Amino acid sequence: MTEVLSTIENISKRVPWNKGKVVGAKPPLRPKHVWSIRMKLQVEGRVRDLALFNLAIDSKLRGCDVVALKVDDVAPGGYAADRASVRQKKTGRPVKFELTETTRQAIDDYMKAASKRPGDYLFVGRRGPSSSLTTRQYARLLSDWVTSVGLDPHLFGTHSLRRTKATLIYRRTGNLRALQLLLGHTKIESTVRYLGIEVDDALAIAEQIDV
Repeated sequence: MTEVLSTIENISKRVPWNKGKVVGAKPPLRPKHVWSIRMKLQVEGRVRDLALFNLAIDSKLRGCDVVALKVDDVAPGGYAADRASVRQKKTGRPVKFELTETTRQAIDDYMKAASKRPGDYLFVGRRGPSSSLTTRQYARLLSDWVTSVGLDPHLFGTHSLRRTKATLIYRRTGNLRALQLLLGHTKIESTVRYLGIEVDDALAIAEQIDV
């Protein structure tokens, strides 16, 4: 009996894994935050980080897919392409994405500075050129970026970058089917949940249409 009471007491003293942590979906970055981070990385000459940040925003890929990118995925001809396609690790399905001029320039500058060649991982980890950046290292970089512009790193994660452009596209167009394709979701319901779309959002879009 004494042992049972002792066990119950120890369990009650355990600190919950999520105590003091922000749980749930991480919010997207606002456009002003995106530009602030870009400017800071440019000023500090952090060409790799700038290329990684811009590519993560444009691609709307999951963190595991971003870090696994190779030179051939985005720059098959030696220079960043307008569009790219990769196979997602989670679903095994291919997904296409666009690369803006800003992102293409950042990638080209980085590949030149890092002497990247076909077949190389675009972003390498600490174990050398034969291994890619890990998702944990990617998350640490993101934490550094958001902290540098005065944001709370506990509020944002790598999914914040995946959601940033997708959220803007939804707010401007309301086109869920397009976002389903861009995010590589198999079901549109997943896109609805991912973007956190509520009834008020749907009504706001409907109010813009006058028949």
